[in-house]
Amino acid sequence: MNPQQPSPPMPVCVRHTDRPTGLACTRCGRPACPECLRPASVGQHCVDCIRADQRGTRKVREVSGAVAARTATPFVTYVLIALNVVVYAVTSVQARSLTGNEVESALFVDWVMFPPAVAGGEWFRVIGSGFLHYGLIHLLLNMLALYIVGRDIEIVLGRARYLAVYLISLLGGSAAVMLLAQENLTAGASGAVYGLFGAITVILVRLRQNPNSMLILIGINVFISFSLPGISLWGHLGGLAAGTLATLGVLFLPEWLRVKSPQRARRVGVIALAVVAVAALAVIGIAAASLR
Repeated sequence: MNPQQPSPPMPVCVRHTDRPTGLACTRCGRPACPECLRPASVGQHCVDCIRADQRGTRKVREVSGAVAARTATPFVTYVLIALNVVVYAVTSVQARSLTGNEVESALFVDWVMFPPAVAGGEWFRVIGSGFLHYGLIHLLLNMLALYIVGRDIEIVLGRARYLAVYLISLLGGSAAVMLLAQENLTAGASGAVYGLFGAITVILVRLRQNPNSMLILIGINVFISFSLPGISLWGHLGGLAAGTLATLGVLFLPEWLRVKSPQRARRVGVIALAVVAVAALAVIGIAAASLR
């Protein structure tokens, strides 16, 4: 009689060497335990093969060239709203009034947009004033508009570009005030919101959607800015111009320059944003120099 041959040892999982297994990845053929396998259309694939597939898969991009977010949560929009609400709460506490927050609030006095103060070196007013509001109604109207249009713009442009357009719109509004409304005290996110109005109009055109509703809304708001006293017309128009130009640079300039590569198109968009921001800062600097 032949002596009984010993059975070969059972393979062990390539990722967990202390686990014998009779299973294997149908793609790479390596032994794997149930924890390391995932169902596939044919057989099962190990987690290493799945990760390799994910790395090699081309990323989905938005129309702006931004990588599409895995979730549609407009995080930046919510943070901007929260910042505006927090600043308003601070000014209300300092003023001991929910509606008359601009009275006796040290933060409001220090941040409100006043061109002669900016010319004197208080440059933080250029951005800080965009987070102040004259009363609760002013805050609620701006935050409602930001919530409605900001979420869609953030998803289309991507978080970084969206934040850049928002801040550039703030700069544009401040630049117009510095140049054309030098004796006024100006505050509010309205310049940035008007910039977002221009941005979403450009997005609708880029997506071949009808922009008439936004054009009508912009026209109504500009008419109100002209008609009612106490509204910063130049801050609104400056923000509208800056936000529109910045978004045009991101969405249309690469096409106008016939840029083919997605990487180069994104680079052109970033340069366009920088150019609009520098132009707004240059106007602020020139206006400040004239005030001195």
